[in-house]
Amino acid sequence: MGEDRPGHELPQLLLAGFRALIDRLHIELARQGHPDLRPAHGFAMQAIGPHGASASEVGRRLGVSKQAAGKTVDRLEEIGYVERVDDPADGRRKLVRLTPRGLDALTRSAAVFDDLRAQWAATLGPDRLRALEDGLRTVVGTPDLRVDTVSWFGP
Repeated sequence: MGEDRPGHELPQLLLAGFRALIDRLHIELARQGHPDLRPAHGFAMQAIGPHGASASEVGRRLGVSKQAAGKTVDRLEEIGYVERVDDPADGRRKLVRLTPRGLDALTRSAAVFDDLRAQWAATLGPDRLRALEDGLRTVVGTPDLRVDTVSWFGP
């Protein structure tokens, strides 16, 4: 059973599932007062974390260049989700920290993802969803977070 399915459908289904979750998250975040956030912003805020990070660290955590991370951080700063402050451990560098608005967005995102997971559990059944998650963990392991998927489609 299942051997008659073409192999190319698996990555398409995984990507479509990912996209459905992320799109629904952003619709809900916009409704809750965060209309300017884009998927890359959420990944960057996760990479910044509760203790802050340098732009270089954000780039490494995301698997993108320091320049790409810097552009995302610039945009997040413009719309009020992060701030740059002097690093108390090294006065020569700047630390990017989440603002209260950024922390609010991450808190709301976590709640929305919990709701979305519950919807998937209601559709698939909790055992099937858990099996899907367990299977993906077995296949993928503990992946590094890499959001530079746009580069896959470049020349």
